Parts: sequence; C-alpha cells; structure tokens
Amino acid sequence: MQHSAVPELAHTHTRPIHWVATATAVAGVVAFSSLLQPGPATAAQTAGSPARPAAAPATTGVDFPIRCGPVTALVVKKATGDLDGDGAPETVAVVHCDAPMGTPPDGVYVLTRGADDAHARVVATLIDPKARNTVTGLGITDGAVVATLLGYSTADVPSCCPDVKDSARWQWKDHKFIRSTPAGTRNV
Repeated sequence: MQHSAVPELAHTHTRPIHWVATATAVAGVVAFSSLLQPGPATAAQTAGSPARPAAAPATTGVDFPIRCGPVTALVVKKATGDLDGDGAPETVAVVHCDAPMGTPPDGVYVLTRGADDAHARVVATLIDPKARNTVTGLGITDGAVVATLLGYSTADVPSCCPDVKDSARWQWKDHKFIRSTPAGTRNV
C-alpha cells in the first residue's frame, strides 16, 4: 500500500455530529420552504363568472340591420375597444350598401360576442342609415365611440353633396349608449 504524500486532514473525517448537522440543515430548508408556498392559481374561472372572449368580435357573418335590396352590406370602417368596462372588447362597424354608384348612407353598429356565441351580434345601432350620414372618421377613445359625420342641412340637399360636418361621441352609461355632440358643428 502506498502512503499519501499529503498528511490527512482532520476535517475530512466524518463523525456522527457532522451527520446530525447536515440532517438538521436539510430539515430546516424543507420546513422554511413549506412556509413560502405560492398563492392559489387565478387562471381558472370562478364559479358563476362567465368566460368572455379575449378577441374583438369579427364582422364576418353578422346580420346587420340594414336593407340593401339586391346588393350586399359592406363594412367600410371598424374600431375595437372595451366600451362597457367589462374587460372584453366590442367592435364598432360602419356599414353601407355596396351600391354601384352614388354615396350610400352609413349605419354605425356595435357588435359583441358572449362566451357561448359563435358569431358576433349587433347590440346597438348608433347611426341608422335613414339619417343619410356618411362616416368619414371612426375611433374609440377612453371607452367612447367617436365619429366624424357628413350630413345634410335639409332633405332638399342632393345626396352627392353633403353640406354639414359634425362630430359625435357615444358613451356607455346606464346600460345604453348616450350620444353627445361636441360643439363645432359646421357647414361644409
């Protein structure tokens, strides 16, 4: 047997006290880690709260309340955002008939989709096409729908030539959309 050139060190010999110290340290780590458990998971839905879709409703396949005769309804503008404060986005769509000539009037509709709905549905009409307005701007700002409208001062003004420019704002309040028109309605 060959002897080591390095003398034996006292701390390299295990004694029962070393095993007791190691076992005590491991037990302390395990006990301490059991006190630092994460909180309960919150990704699951709580009972009674319906699941809401995260994506804004699409305009495809929606039956808009606009009558176009032989031509189809055409979505020309849209904006999305949370309008009622429930955390799920709604879609606002500007729709008119796909007429071969002229300037067909626009309708403005709010779409939503519940957890069980496969397709979006119209829940509000903000502008009826019978009002003869053309929407030139649409957006959602601070949870409100804002639009720039071209319209007519009288029924005698031809459809080709709107003579009134207006701004409108709709805010969800008391379970309905309330329209406010900012100052500044002016003739074109």
